[in-house]
Amino acid sequence: MPHQPPYPPAEPTHHEAGSGGHSHGHSHSHGPAAPVSRHLRKVIAAVLIPFAAAVLIGLAVLWPGGAPAHERTGVGFDRQTQQATVTRVDEVSCSSVNASGATPTGDTSTAEGSSAQQQANGTCKKVTIRVDTGKDKGRTFTEIVQPDQTRQLHEGQKVVVAYEPSAPKDLQYSVTDVDRGFPMALLAGIFALAVVVVGRLRGVMALVALAISFLVLNFFILPAILQGSNPLIVAVVGASAIMLIALYLCHGLSARTSVAVLGTLVSLLLIGVLGSLFIGWAALTGNTDDNTGLIHGLYPSIDMSGLLLAGVIIGSLGVLDDVTVTQTSAVWELHEANPSMGWRGLYRAGIRIGRDHIASVVNTLVLAYAGAALPLLLLFSIAQSSVGAVANSELVAEEIVRTLIGSIGLVASVPVTTALAALVVSADRPGPDTPGTAAATGPAPARGGRGRRRKR
Repeated sequence: MPHQPPYPPAEPTHHEAGSGGHSHGHSHSHGPAAPVSRHLRKVIAAVLIPFAAAVLIGLAVLWPGGAPAHERTGVGFDRQTQQATVTRVDEVSCSSVNASGATPTGDTSTAEGSSAQQQANGTCKKVTIRVDTGKDKGRTFTEIVQPDQTRQLHEGQKVVVAYEPSAPKDLQYSVTDVDRGFPMALLAGIFALAVVVVGRLRGVMALVALAISFLVLNFFILPAILQGSNPLIVAVVGASAIMLIALYLCHGLSARTSVAVLGTLVSLLLIGVLGSLFIGWAALTGNTDDNTGLIHGLYPSIDMSGLLLAGVIIGSLGVLDDVTVTQTSAVWELHEANPSMGWRGLYRAGIRIGRDHIASVVNTLVLAYAGAALPLLLLFSIAQSSVGAVANSELVAEEIVRTLIGSIGLVASVPVTTALAALVVSADRPGPDTPGTAAATGPAPARGGRGRRRKR
């Protein structure tokens, strides 16, 4: 009662602190920095510290020290390449540069016959290319570009050329691709600028986390798999390291982030178990194209089905982070809006938000995989294959299993993370010494507004 007189003037401020606008803004700028009660911090630490220690031990034990060396095969990506520039393009008759010189007599209604007819009667390009890097810098060679080739070269264009030292001198170099370095770098710069402009400090932290993720992928996951380590164990350790670094770096060292980490971890474990079960049950080998065949040929000890499972786990991690962080933040904000709400009420409200998230995320995953496999699906459509035949093909079955397992993990992450967040935030009973309580409310309102003021 002695404190009652000062309350009327402070009431508008008190209402603002409990209103959606100010509370929401404060939560995003300072919420992650202020911890929950000491007891809950100890409980969360008891789970996460051993897990983080296990990840560090896994990194130390499995650290590869670099990818193993091998002799170049000259096949696919396993070739020596150099940068080069197209210096001259001359149009010539295809018949004059055709090695056989004979007019093709095949059926021109077929793709092969039509292509042969174009090569005989059309106008080809004689391209002069200068090597810009390597020991043969300044050397030039010529290449004939047929009129029906997808990639048509023009003067001044930057290209990538393959080098085969065992071939005759005039055939040692050949164009393999266009040099896309500048447009790719420019696009990456635009992306980084957009992230920083919109996200500000959070955007910078997200870019740092992205860079660290690539470092873990390039210096740990890929070399460790090539060294012969179990792809599943390597993927679990690497994905866990990426998850811990990315989430805590982007969202701060707080109970809120820790709950998101726990939800992500449980979902990853579920994905690993389901993936191991169904990849084995469906007899998916993971060796479905020229690239995986080349990997298997160079490193026969690599478990290709394990590599497929590792890809499922790593591919699901990025979307899982988004779902778990969103659900945790939603529950925290619901508790801020109504501190008297119990964990069941928080869970029900949070799961309603999560259902909308599930629908959009699952649709995103399916469309992403379908877009990546669109040329393959077109081939099946041209062949007029039945849906059953298409789904039974290992190429498509691999994508279906990958999509469904990842989607099950995403769907499961919503109730798991929501339940964890609701339990943590509703069980929190900060004492008077808890950081964030007295500092946030001030000495006078801390007494009268207990339970209604911000707790973190």
